[in-house]
Amino acid sequence: MNKMEKALHELTEMDDLAARSSPVHALHPTAKLLSTIAYIIVTVSFDKYDLGGLFPMLLWPVLLFEISGIPLRTCFYKLRIVLPLVMAVGLFNPLYDRAPMLLLGGTAVSGGVVSMLTLMLKGVFCLMASFLLMATTPIDSLCAALRRLHVPGMLVTLLLLTYRYVGVMTEELAIMTDAYHLRAPGQKGIHVSAWGSFLGQLLLRSMDRAQELYGSMQLRGYHEHFHYAPIRAFRLPDGLYTLACGAAFLLLRFVNLGRLLGGLVVR
Repeated sequence: MNKMEKALHELTEMDDLAARSSPVHALHPTAKLLSTIAYIIVTVSFDKYDLGGLFPMLLWPVLLFEISGIPLRTCFYKLRIVLPLVMAVGLFNPLYDRAPMLLLGGTAVSGGVVSMLTLMLKGVFCLMASFLLMATTPIDSLCAALRRLHVPGMLVTLLLLTYRYVGVMTEELAIMTDAYHLRAPGQKGIHVSAWGSFLGQLLLRSMDRAQELYGSMQLRGYHEHFHYAPIRAFRLPDGLYTLACGAAFLLLRFVNLGRLLGGLVVR
């Protein structure tokens, strides 16, 4: 199994995760989408030095991962390529903000270190929430929820077809990579002299495959409007879940839970 086949297998695993059965999977896609958007907005709204106030925001995704039955390590494994990029966002903050901000075990910690950790946690928490949404909601249902929220149909259709076509293009890449290695046994990767012709062949094969897919869509009744997967009606438990999540996020945003619990312990 080459790298492209592994990537295709991981993409298929995401669909398998979304097809599972759990209380989180059973929620209405619109409720999960709205709660995820609210979580991301509240998370990024924390001050860059409010590390203690931000950390309790970890409770929501961890709790939902447990309820949905999706191991937390699966999230970090799937995001292993994106996480280093997110972690590097505030990497240079300690160089610009060197003023001591707090003492930790007798060691002065600068404001740059605190802001760096805060930015890193914000990125990781938002990625966890986004992964949780994708891992518990099929892409068709998610697109249907976006249309319920009156997101332009062209954008939603573009999102859906891009997600679907990534798998098709990855499959073409896997076939071409296998064919190349059969003609060049023992060679690691693709030689730089073959990059141009390889990409050209990929473009031509992709255009042919896209034309075949478009023809199939037209035969199935596609005429500039995509018929998304039917989703059930928005019920009272879905609304209560959305309101409860919003209230919990606001509570965690404006009440420093760590400081409050610390005060109770001291008493």
